[in-house]
Amino acid sequence: MPAKSPAAIRQQIASGHPDPIYLVQGDDDSEKSALAGEFADLVDEDLRAFNVERIHAGDMTTGDKLAGGIASLVAAARTLPMMSPWRVILVFQAEALVAPRRESDAAARALAQFEAYLQQPEARTVLVLVAAPIDKRLRMFKVVTKHATVADCGSPEDVAGAERWVRARVTLSGVAIEPAAARMLVERAGFSDRARPDGKTGNLQRVRGDVDRLLLYALGQKVITVDDVKQIAGPAALQDDWAMTRAIEQRNAADALRQLALTLEAGAPPEKILGQLGWLVRTRFPASAPGDLVAAVEALFRTDLDLKRSAGDSRVLLERLVVELCAGKRGLQPLAAIRVVNRDL
Repeated sequence: MPAKSPAAIRQQIASGHPDPIYLVQGDDDSEKSALAGEFADLVDEDLRAFNVERIHAGDMTTGDKLAGGIASLVAAARTLPMMSPWRVILVFQAEALVAPRRESDAAARALAQFEAYLQQPEARTVLVLVAAPIDKRLRMFKVVTKHATVADCGSPEDVAGAERWVRARVTLSGVAIEPAAARMLVERAGFSDRARPDGKTGNLQRVRGDVDRLLLYALGQKVITVDDVKQIAGPAALQDDWAMTRAIEQRNAADALRQLALTLEAGAPPEKILGQLGWLVRTRFPASAPGDLVAAVEALFRTDLDLKRSAGDSRVLLERLVVELCAGKRGLQPLAAIRVVNRDL
């Protein structure tokens, strides 16, 4: 069946017309848990004790346990709802049903029973499978996705996806957010339109926390603005852990110092930054700047000694080192360069 966004599934729940089977999967555990919990809204609160059942498939670690667990699951799903239009079965850690840890005859029979239910589900039961990312090559995964509505709760991979996530989360609270405000929020959390060399995306956990604080800060407002984001969201997150070292290799002191400032504001300890600069000098300078290698090593040792004996502000010491590494033999005056760059930050 076609995949649907969490927002579209929430609309189904609100309308009271759900599909019979859902697969809620992805890396975003908070979003998966929140979405799964909302299926209980299909049942009146006073009747949930009779019509909402939670099963943890992670306990089904052997063929016999899998067989017993699936038998109980199917029996619960085949039970008619009591004084309610819907019965809801929430199965957590459902990857154990799709990719069992141990193969056996008992496990094979259990999976066949589970597959039979998927092919002929109960009309008044909503079965929700909540799982971690599953290998799409598995036969059982293909069977499940053939019959289930799939909700992907993975982390957004770019600015546009993160912005959609923010708008959907804010809309659930009955508030709107300015497009520029949503973009600022996700960019400060490290989301970018450009692919990062390390393959990582922005920090969704930070975005979630910022959204929660914004909703409290803007309580009573109809629209969250750019000014609200500036008041609540922290400084821009470092989007590329190696941007500073690349800027040094390119002799771009201004960009290197900006990246150093982002790294420090993100909470990186000076010792870690010095170690990264040491790696750059040891591994890259012999090929890219052999004439500067001796002076670069001396600058590293001097900075390391100054940091250990607290001979100056750690930020100033690192800024001096970065500018010296960028300058090489060109004799750039470090303090003058730092003043120019700090004025631009």
